[in-house]
Amino acid sequence: MTRRGRPPKGTTGLSRAAIVEATLQVLDTEGAAAVGMRSVARVLGVDAKSLYNHVAGKDDLLDAVAEHLLAGLALPGRTGDPRHDLHAIATAFRERAVRHPQAAPLVLTRQLGSLEGLAPVDAVLTVLLDAGAPADEAVHLLRMLLATLIGTLLREVAAAPAFGDPAGSREEVLAGSGLSAVASLAPQLARFDRAAEFDYSVALAIKAVLDRIADLRRAR
Repeated sequence: MTRRGRPPKGTTGLSRAAIVEATLQVLDTEGAAAVGMRSVARVLGVDAKSLYNHVAGKDDLLDAVAEHLLAGLALPGRTGDPRHDLHAIATAFRERAVRHPQAAPLVLTRQLGSLEGLAPVDAVLTVLLDAGAPADEAVHLLRMLLATLIGTLLREVAAAPAFGDPAGSREEVLAGSGLSAVASLAPQLARFDRAAEFDYSVALAIKAVLDRIADLRRAR
């Protein structure tokens, strides 16, 4: 629970929303490791203790950031085609997550119980259930899709530094590695098309999900 009471002098304009925006600023400029009550307070120009009138601590702060980003997630309307609908949800999630790359791991890994945090889960489960997945199977399939989505997006965010050098330079290193498979595929390994890799992984996962549902329906 957040602390109640009159805010300290000079912090009357402080709010949870302002704290979230300041946290995003720290994330974007200094990275996740730099986030803390003191670093956020420094951006706001207030004493760190004053933040406790609005957030319970660092965990609450990180949850607030994740919820803020998810609140801006525009879930697409359903078409009735589960393949299209699942891919559209995943794409919307990616577009929101990579807007603040340093914050993406928070959005992807925090266990949120708020409406903002559960809305994407509900959207995916609804598509799976309507496609014919049994209740318990729908949960397994949801978790598999989330694992694919999280892994793909975390890889995308983490790949930025690794693929920041010119592709030609990286290809030369790979080609001279002395490893036959790596050397033979050096041109492909040296390049990383984030959108294409995302679409490939998500499409493959969705196909596996829908194939599983089809197998279960045939077995009934």
